[in-house]
Amino acid sequence: MKKLDSSFKTIKQKLHEAGFKLTPQRELTVEVLLEKEKDHLSAEEIYLLVKAKNAGIGLATVYRTLEILTELQIINKLTFQDGIARYDLNMSNQKHQHHHLLCLKCGSIEEVKQDMLFEIELEIEREYKFKVKDHRLTFHGLCKNCIAKQEGSEG
Repeated sequence: MKKLDSSFKTIKQKLHEAGFKLTPQRELTVEVLLEKEKDHLSAEEIYLLVKAKNAGIGLATVYRTLEILTELQIINKLTFQDGIARYDLNMSNQKHQHHHLLCLKCGSIEEVKQDMLFEIELEIEREYKFKVKDHRLTFHGLCKNCIAKQEGSEG
């Protein structure tokens, strides 16, 4: 609970510094994002969870809040192979976003926190005279659960 409180205060401060108030609607949206941090939810999924807490909040309000949070780099907007935009909290102060493991069978998404591309970035900067600001990497394959199920059905 302490991590949620700390993250909530950080988000509230970033909104305030950018001139935005933490309205009750924004507060509920942020609350859902913090509670479901590992889930990579779509805007519609976030909306349904927010609406369950307060039926008076509209989809457009949730979309606007997500746009503001994305603009302030509090969340990242990610699109995987299903074409649906999903949102991911960006609470670390690291230079780059984390990487993702996307299961092609069940669609689960797992985060890889380590930045394993530092040396490659340096090589790109040297070779191509290109200043890397960020990168996004998604590995496509089968998750451990789908592998276990597959091996179980073969045996």
